[in-house]
Amino acid sequence: MAGERLDKVLAGSLPDYSRNRLKAWVEAGAVMVDGKVTKARYLLRGGESVKVFPQEMPEQFAFSPENIPLEVVYEDDSIIVINKPPGLVVHPAAGNWSGTLLNGLLHRFPELKSLPRAGIVHRLDKDTSGLMVVARTAHAQTALVRQLQERTVGRRYLAWVWGDAPSQGKVLASVGRDQRDRLKMAAGSPQGKPAATLFRRIAKGNVENAPVALLECRLETGRTHQIRVHLESLGFPLVGDPVYRKKAPGVAKALSFDRQALHAFALSLQHPVTQELQTWFRLPPVDLINLLPQVGMSTHDLPEEGVVLASIKNEVRA
Repeated sequence: MAGERLDKVLAGSLPDYSRNRLKAWVEAGAVMVDGKVTKARYLLRGGESVKVFPQEMPEQFAFSPENIPLEVVYEDDSIIVINKPPGLVVHPAAGNWSGTLLNGLLHRFPELKSLPRAGIVHRLDKDTSGLMVVARTAHAQTALVRQLQERTVGRRYLAWVWGDAPSQGKVLASVGRDQRDRLKMAAGSPQGKPAATLFRRIAKGNVENAPVALLECRLETGRTHQIRVHLESLGFPLVGDPVYRKKAPGVAKALSFDRQALHAFALSLQHPVTQELQTWFRLPPVDLINLLPQVGMSTHDLPEEGVVLASIKNEVRA
């Protein structure tokens, strides 16, 4: 092994562990050559003693219960409705193996450990707040997934956008991975999936003469970043969006708001057991309430629960 790099020697000697895991152990100081911590690219001379101290990896805690505060809006034997705060990741993944909604659900509802993804059937972006439904049984999970596939789950969002948005509209554009930036999604992507977003303007405001609009958005599909991508494609990027902001005006920097101004405020579905149409409504969290006067709006511009529920019932009858 003389003349070989340490990381290559480790990979050949410990085939049960991935190269990335072994490299992480080296960088964490858990691999010693002749009693000293070194680098992964260290060249061995021959005759050294190499000791490896296996470390637990973050992903090992991905499905561990954690005492994370959750606002439970509704629960029964079949479903749970959560009002997710901004900043909370829904599902463990690279970079967020703990501290997620899933970890919190497993702590509060231990029986969810027997369900795929702990009963989670749809997601919200980390910095999007609002209502989500979680299944509590296998039957409920299957029924909710079917409703999502059939597009009968009603999901309504409040979105604050830059620009003079029209009174209403519909965006029909596929959403898929951006070919130039794999961390972003793009509207009209040839490899994307069909997506549809309906919106109506419910208030207008401005920041230093730059127009702002408050939109109610309704999803017909549920693609990753769908609302953010669709509205930016029309020239109406979300206020505070750190990713899709190329079309945001220069005065955007004047606002002290650093997440996409997006809140899932209404959720409706057919209960998987009783078949009853159920609807839940939650006003935006405090950071969005505090944003209102900054963009020339007030709480009077927000939709009222009764009006929203009546609208949903009329749509169902139609």
